[in-house]
Amino acid sequence: MGAMASAKARQTHGSETREVILAAAERLFAEQGVAAVSNRQVSEAAGQANNFAVGYHFGTKGDLVLAIVRRHAPSIEQRREEMLAEIKGSSELCDWIGCLVRPITEHLASLGSPSWYARFIAQATTDPALRQLVIAESSTSASMLETLEGLGRLMPVLPAEVHEERSDMSRQLIVHMCAERERALQAGTPTPRASWEAAAVGLVDALVGLWRAPFTPTK
Repeated sequence: MGAMASAKARQTHGSETREVILAAAERLFAEQGVAAVSNRQVSEAAGQANNFAVGYHFGTKGDLVLAIVRRHAPSIEQRREEMLAEIKGSSELCDWIGCLVRPITEHLASLGSPSWYARFIAQATTDPALRQLVIAESSTSASMLETLEGLGRLMPVLPAEVHEERSDMSRQLIVHMCAERERALQAGTPTPRASWEAAAVGLVDALVGLWRAPFTPTK
């Protein structure tokens, strides 16, 4: 019994340590950029006397970044699944684009302020070594694949290169507008919209307009 209790205590302590490290890393990466922050800085910010704590618990920096993404993923995934159930069979483009935007903005709203996740994602997706890793992790869940399939049925017919370009624009708009709002909320500076819910409305409107905009053929 004593050995079992001791092992359980160690496991609980290890989980708590991992959580503290993830929170510290998310904040530092958001504020300074992923490449600028060392594992030692993360360990110190997490109050770990052992400078190798990050490597021990997570491995590489890429593993740590993915662990942060996965820390938030269940909440976002659950929200998207609920929204997909609500719009089942919808032929409105705005409903499906809402399934891209609103799970993220609702999750960010649930974090309160200050939060760092939106800025962390913005930093991670502009890091050359991590960009594809994070995008792949975020775009292959079952709910995201269902959302993309639904969007594909309703998107205007566009040349492949224009479609790819607008996909990139959409991702950038969602990621960086959320990061800007999160930054402004922490700084106490004005935001274009009064709430995350209103920010989602603005993003959905903009993205519907983006996809329905005319395109000019180029040589």
